[in-house]
Amino acid sequence: MKSKDPIPPAIESMVAAGAFAGAATLIWCDGKVAQVGTIGWRDVEARLPIERDTLFRIASMTKPITSTAALMLFEEGRFALDDPITRWAPEFSQMRVLSSPNGPLDETYPAERPITFRDLLTHRSGLTYGAFHTGPISKAYEDALEGEVDSPLAPDDWIAQLAALPLIDQPGAGFHYGRSTDLLGFIIARIEDTSLGNVLKWRIFNPLGMKDTGFTVPPEKRDRRAGMYGFDEAGRLIKRLTATGNSTLPERPDDMKYEGGGGGLWSTLDDYLAFARIFVGTGAVDGVRLLRPETLTLMTSNQLTESQRGSASMLSSGHGFGLGLAVVLDPDKADPIICGGGVGSVGWPGAWGGWWQADPSDNSVFIFLAHNMVELNQFAEGVGFGVFDGILRFQSLASSLPR
Repeated sequence: MKSKDPIPPAIESMVAAGAFAGAATLIWCDGKVAQVGTIGWRDVEARLPIERDTLFRIASMTKPITSTAALMLFEEGRFALDDPITRWAPEFSQMRVLSSPNGPLDETYPAERPITFRDLLTHRSGLTYGAFHTGPISKAYEDALEGEVDSPLAPDDWIAQLAALPLIDQPGAGFHYGRSTDLLGFIIARIEDTSLGNVLKWRIFNPLGMKDTGFTVPPEKRDRRAGMYGFDEAGRLIKRLTATGNSTLPERPDDMKYEGGGGGLWSTLDDYLAFARIFVGTGAVDGVRLLRPETLTLMTSNQLTESQRGSASMLSSGHGFGLGLAVVLDPDKADPIICGGGVGSVGWPGAWGGWWQADPSDNSVFIFLAHNMVELNQFAEGVGFGVFDGILRFQSLASSLPR
């Protein structure tokens, strides 16, 4: 690599313009870290900089981790992919489907078959995110689940509340991004008879040395957290005290049982690198094997039909979806905001500015972490897109650097 790293100056100009507060970047290739960038501020007001070990809430970058843990149980024969989830979640035995995704909640018909583990791993369960809809199902999700990332509900209560809601599509019919991975996480916790946090810790974090990843940040590490920043009505960067509102962000209560396998983890550059490397290492990292090569191949192979890919709003025409993450099928048509790279590259972004891709064609991993909290109405108005430009700039420069 050239002695002068072009990535920090490119990102610094965007931070200076108020596009986002700061970011951490990393390139790994052929067994070594080739680039690390720490740009901007984890606390703008206190002038505390982003550092290599800064902790970010990684939102939906949690999903591939939860999905990997589930596939570890699959390998052990604890379930088959096409098994109904009702053995472990009987609450879902009598599901009904909305006649129209945005129609009245009482206009439903019976589900044609049970939800399976494969449905959860591929977001074809008929579950969704309420915020994606304008009809009554939107408020029903909000009222029932009491939070997008954390929830005061205990896992069993959360499962019961979710199961009481109608599905927006028949199980297996279409790709609908949403609560499938949260439910998957609670089910594997039931299978293991412990919390999801313990499952991930014992099966992934401890073996890979991911010492800073978890649903809770202990008190002695809280000064390393990146602050939550978003935008005011004029589009100016401001401190956001929560991910979805302006009230004070409380510390996670010690007695909170909810652990969101779809978006609740905190992590760092190096911790996430340790995980992402399994996708360029046939399921293993430095001799620690999480998945068999054949399971990793299944996980990183497109599972969607052509019609499902075509109607999936979260995917571009160059992407498929495997078991818990996006897969590049056509690099020329793949939206790099989801993940780029060559054929077979994988990744999945986080809503708050986190992004990664692992490309087995050149044995590389790229990671970009930031906090960029944007309300849905702001997003619709084009506010907060600066972090996307930062990701694209990082990816373009990372791809062009000699390695």
